Amino acid sequence: MNTKGVGGSRTRIVLPWIRREWPIGMAWPTTALFLAFGSGWLRDLSNPWWFAFLLIWLFGAILSSAFAVVRHAEALAEMLGEPFGTLLLTLAVTGIEVAMIASVMYAGSGSAALARDAMFAVVMIVLNGMVGLSLVLGGLRHHEQTYNLQGANAFLAVIVPLAVLGLVLPNYTTSSPGPTFSPLQAAFLIVMSLGLYAVFLGIQNVRHRAYFVASQDGAVHEGAATYSRTVHGWMLAAYLLPVVVMAKQLGKPIHHGIAVLHAPPALGGLLVAALILSPESLSAVRAALANQLQRSVNILLGSVLATIGLTVPAVLTIGFVTGQTIVLGVDPVDTTLLLLTLAISTLTFASTRTNVLLGAVHLLLFLAYLMLVFEK
Repeated sequence: MNTKGVGGSRTRIVLPWIRREWPIGMAWPTTALFLAFGSGWLRDLSNPWWFAFLLIWLFGAILSSAFAVVRHAEALAEMLGEPFGTLLLTLAVTGIEVAMIASVMYAGSGSAALARDAMFAVVMIVLNGMVGLSLVLGGLRHHEQTYNLQGANAFLAVIVPLAVLGLVLPNYTTSSPGPTFSPLQAAFLIVMSLGLYAVFLGIQNVRHRAYFVASQDGAVHEGAATYSRTVHGWMLAAYLLPVVVMAKQLGKPIHHGIAVLHAPPALGGLLVAALILSPESLSAVRAALANQLQRSVNILLGSVLATIGLTVPAVLTIGFVTGQTIVLGVDPVDTTLLLLTLAISTLTFASTRTNVLLGAVHLLLFLAYLMLVFEK
């Protein structure tokens, strides 16, 4: 028996796998170590060297996993076709976001406005920061880019009412004190949000799937398929799951740094939201650069819709179960920025062609959001 040939064949299989999937060797050990020793390691962060070491370690592990998530999600999108591939990535990342918020709320360590701040940060990062960056980079490389207008309008037709009802309307209701909903209002919003999102999924994936597919094929995906669908799916989950634990652990050094630097509390939610959104953001920008704007639109608008449509019902349900008060209404400054963002988004996606100017407007709004985080 030629054992040398067998060993050489295994080496040719194993070594490329290690080169491709090395982040998993960082993500899972990091997750296990922080589950076992994280509370002790993060108890005292007064030593700046120890604080910097933990912060860089966690950031590195999460970002390496995010790049791997993008690679496997793009491979699945190529194998499954649109819009199933991007929907899978959107639901996976939104699930992580909801799980993080729910775990903090169940632990009783989160504020009543935690979900509101997280949702508002996601809307601002995606609709302004990532949409703007994708349109600017895509416009610089390809001048004008096209997408299916009916798909974008379908996204916005659900995003606009859910965002206003969930983040603005609570400021004006009088049945309960503060920017909150009464039990009846909360129950109605839960049913309506889930119902609308279910109808949208039916439109997107069954009845009008053509709305979410580009009329002309663009460039080939950079993340070519390497394994079978099943293996890519398992690898996607294997990279996403550790992010939940690591991102939650990362919150402690981030809040410590904010306290030391006397930075605004909202900065913590912004940083964690940006980190969680990194897989979708990277994939959307790469799609725009490859002249696949339809895929970028599916990812970005789908992320905002899933965040609002699933997070609001989840946190309101947790409020019912735990008896916690859930604050949803944003303050007047953020309300103005939210309504302006929704209005500009409807103008941006009112034509089948986009250019650099439209992206620049969204980036300007994102910079305004960052400025207002530090000073209102």
